[in-house]
Amino acid sequence: MERVIGIDLGTTNSCVSVVEDGVPVVIPNRGGYKTTPSIVAVTEAGKRLIGHIAKRQAITNAENTVVAAKRLIGRKWNSPQVATSIAMYQYRIVEGPHADVRIQLREKIYSVPEISAMILQEMKIIAEDYLGEEVSKAVITCPAYFNDNQRQATKDAGLIAGLDVIRVINEPTAAALAYGFGKKIDRLVAVYDLGGGTFDISLLEIGSEGVFKVVSTAGDTFLGGEDFDARIMDWLLADFQAKHGVDLRQDRMAMQRLKDAAEKAKCELSATRQTEINLPFIISTGRNEALHLQCQLTREKLEELTGDLIQQTIDICANTLDEAGLDIEDIEDVVLVGGMTRMPKVQERVAELFKREPCKGVHPDEVVALGAAIQGSMLVAEKSEVMLLDVTPHTLGIMVVGGFFEPLIPKDTTVPTSQTKTFTTVRDNQTAVKILVLQGESEKAEENELLGEFVLTGLRRAPKGEVEIDVTFEINADGIVAVSARDLETGQEQSITVTASSGLTKEEVKEMAQSSHEYLVERRRGEEAEKANQEAETLIGEIERYMPQVEEVVRGSEHGPEAISKAKEVVEHARNALRSGVPDAEMKEILDSLRRTLRMFKAVLT
Repeated sequence: MERVIGIDLGTTNSCVSVVEDGVPVVIPNRGGYKTTPSIVAVTEAGKRLIGHIAKRQAITNAENTVVAAKRLIGRKWNSPQVATSIAMYQYRIVEGPHADVRIQLREKIYSVPEISAMILQEMKIIAEDYLGEEVSKAVITCPAYFNDNQRQATKDAGLIAGLDVIRVINEPTAAALAYGFGKKIDRLVAVYDLGGGTFDISLLEIGSEGVFKVVSTAGDTFLGGEDFDARIMDWLLADFQAKHGVDLRQDRMAMQRLKDAAEKAKCELSATRQTEINLPFIISTGRNEALHLQCQLTREKLEELTGDLIQQTIDICANTLDEAGLDIEDIEDVVLVGGMTRMPKVQERVAELFKREPCKGVHPDEVVALGAAIQGSMLVAEKSEVMLLDVTPHTLGIMVVGGFFEPLIPKDTTVPTSQTKTFTTVRDNQTAVKILVLQGESEKAEENELLGEFVLTGLRRAPKGEVEIDVTFEINADGIVAVSARDLETGQEQSITVTASSGLTKEEVKEMAQSSHEYLVERRRGEEAEKANQEAETLIGEIERYMPQVEEVVRGSEHGPEAISKAKEVVEHARNALRSGVPDAEMKEILDSLRRTLRMFKAVLT
């Protein structure tokens, strides 16, 4: 069966998993870590860095280090979240050619899916190194409350990374899959997912027969650990300005040091009641005087600074239960997902709301990737024992007279689904209608997301209200929306398949995918060359270690001196090649010569 990897493309960290012998396992990266920071950087020399190595240099290269790209993916340039991000992050966020968001690193401008693709490509490489084979298929997770444009942008990122994304699955749904997999339980479960950048709540029915049915989902795609860090940073900035009269916001390096310190302090306060934030030489004043930032942050102060953020998640949970027509008592298990759920206050507030202690049996950083891998194996299996029934996270409908939004498919409708409504003309002798397809929860059409539009022409002339038009919405299992409109009397019909936009054209995605492939080939070549160099150095070391002994043994033989001389030539040639660099084919010949020489030495000494 073809391998499908599951990737949790996170705001702060990403994780990759695969099913082996029926068991989902998280794949560690080369450093042995099971998660990789979702950070991309470009060095002064133009080298691309991803993960831990990018994080380590963020302070000295803040302007060219991208964090939390997921918060920008699929967003329009004029959205308030983008304005907040511009103020929050040290890298340069610029407007793209399609009113989308782009990021400038050094001299080059990248789209957000391109940045995310770099992280996904790293996940692909980690999986391939572990499995020892090429991987092409993947299931990627995204927040349940992502809209169609954000989902499409996530798919585009996978395509650019050289992956065939066979499904984009909601993060809480993936977590529930991993939680209930193989357990044969009948439970109504709430998955509370508070990660680095987003918040989701999903209510699911898990059946002992392997059916996972999402009942309701809601969330906020711009609420997470990044906002908790920002609250600590604002507190530190205000305190420093009050003490020294200096605003650190103008110094990118100081801000990046603050960001790292805030994140570290937040994490430490999950295990301790108090922590020290100490940043010596944070900035120099005009009088050539270095200033230091030093203060104590208590858990109580952190809870005071972030209490409203936690409350927002609790309010969303309560509303979701109401909309689903469920009582707190109906929920049998609460599963915590995402790094922010390690915060004791978060756990306390969730336990208060649901009147039960959350389950401790899942790893908040790994469970989503595990669920994605399970879904991947289900999709390629001839017969699966698990069935997943997801819902549409947002209401779908059309604009009607007066600029109002008329829903056709309410949020939390199980997909695949189809709904039809009948509308009438609004003017005498109206021969055409324009259908604007929208997604959102506002009664005002303009406040919702426009997904697409088309015109139905050739209507018969008649007084207003007499021509009836059926509008049908269909959503398939992949979340693809198709909309059609039909004149009931004449049968005249027009339709559209709603293709969400990531802000990139198909040509741009194709070019980026090609560029990404070339980078991967170059990287693989570089890794092979590095591996060959390391082997050559090891062989040279072994030969030189054996050399005195071999010289002693063959000194009196007829061909001994010639063999030693030739061995020394082989070593010298290899050393020169390592210093100057040679083509792959020549390095292969050098390695063969070194191996033969070492074999000969070992044979002489046995």
